[in-house]
Amino acid sequence: MTLAPPRFHANLRMVLSLGLPLAGSHLAQFMLTVTDTIMLGWYGVADLAAGVLGAALFFAVFTFGAGFANAVMPMVATSAASGHDTEVRRATRMGLWLSIVFGIAALPLFWFSGTVLSWLGQPADVVPLAEAYMRILGFSLVPALCVMVLKNYLAALGRTQVALWVTVGAVGLNIIANWVFIFGNLGVPELGVRGAAIATIIVNLASVGILAAYCALLPALRRYTLFQRFWRADWQAMGQVWRLGWPIGVALVSESALFSAAALMMGWIGTLELAAHGIALEITAALFMVHLGFSNAATVLVGRARGQRDQQALREGAQVALLVSILFASATMLLYITAGPFLVGLFLSPDEPARAAIIAIGASFLIVAALFQLADGAQVMAMGLLRGVQDTRGPMLIAAFSYWAVGLPVSYLLGFRFGFGGEGIWAGLVVGLTIAAVLLMLRFWRGPGRVDARPWEA
Repeated sequence: MTLAPPRFHANLRMVLSLGLPLAGSHLAQFMLTVTDTIMLGWYGVADLAAGVLGAALFFAVFTFGAGFANAVMPMVATSAASGHDTEVRRATRMGLWLSIVFGIAALPLFWFSGTVLSWLGQPADVVPLAEAYMRILGFSLVPALCVMVLKNYLAALGRTQVALWVTVGAVGLNIIANWVFIFGNLGVPELGVRGAAIATIIVNLASVGILAAYCALLPALRRYTLFQRFWRADWQAMGQVWRLGWPIGVALVSESALFSAAALMMGWIGTLELAAHGIALEITAALFMVHLGFSNAATVLVGRARGQRDQQALREGAQVALLVSILFASATMLLYITAGPFLVGLFLSPDEPARAAIIAIGASFLIVAALFQLADGAQVMAMGLLRGVQDTRGPMLIAAFSYWAVGLPVSYLLGFRFGFGGEGIWAGLVVGLTIAAVLLMLRFWRGPGRVDARPWEA
């Protein structure tokens, strides 16, 4: 048996050492939402509904703002690899600036969220409670986005473990804070869904404080002087982060909005289908976080090769990251096909009258989801590779076209015009994700991934 070349082993170790902690961090971040949902469900239906509505609106705004944090990762990776410590500081600092400005600018949307929710036709008895929740939750946007910037800064420098443990700690703190503020323990008034919003603010402030202290005090990171004269504007670096970041935000919103639209269409079919869709989506979203972690690792790997002007390392790093993603997608496909009913059943009470029907529908959705695992993994991996070479506007247009001009219409046609119902809606998602994966991969391998390409000259 021929052993793989040493560089393959080095790249594989790098993808796993970066990707797995990042995947764990993303999963822990996902669990923050899950714990909120569970604990609000224990408290009351109205508060749970308000929390779900508010969290959906918050996530949409947060997803766009996270584009600036995602822009920091490739910029820092490239600058650090080329030995430009000043550029590392400039990019990260202006990523924080843009996150703060965006978070403040978004506050009116949260303050008047009741009008938005009413316009979207949400239940009149839930809207006031959701608005009260959002008015508090809006103040957590700035620290939440700053947490993302600092995590990406650290990941680009190869320090992913701290992000993982801070996020895991945040889940524990969130559970404790929810117990105190939602249910009114330790002498605190019982606040319901408002308490969940207060808990979120506390968690995000604690997370950003710990990460900032780590970045400022760790001897190995002091040379970047990240917070020295933080108040000084750097318009050139801000422009670079802005130009790279806003297309990432649009691409992220395009994909998340596609799944939101699918949920809306599923509601037109029936309650059982909507419940099964929600469960299947929770399962696929949790495992998608692993793909996202490997995608982040690919961004760092390619960004470093770009900084070192090593085209061979860029291609080899991209190939190894893609191989890892394919292997994980294959394992996930097997899991969905063989254990779909078991996975869906974990989300349902044994006493639920509609348990059997929901399991049957949800398992059928996971069979379709198995088909888009390779496509979903490929499209997020291609996005990560292209971000690594700081190509974001083209991918934004590809994402918008694939998800909204192809995926959404096909979901509607298959689900309603051709009568395939919920499976048809999910099949439309498969088509949209596949088109995105093919076009994004072609863009990378025919562009910066070519043998003779020079992405650092772009």
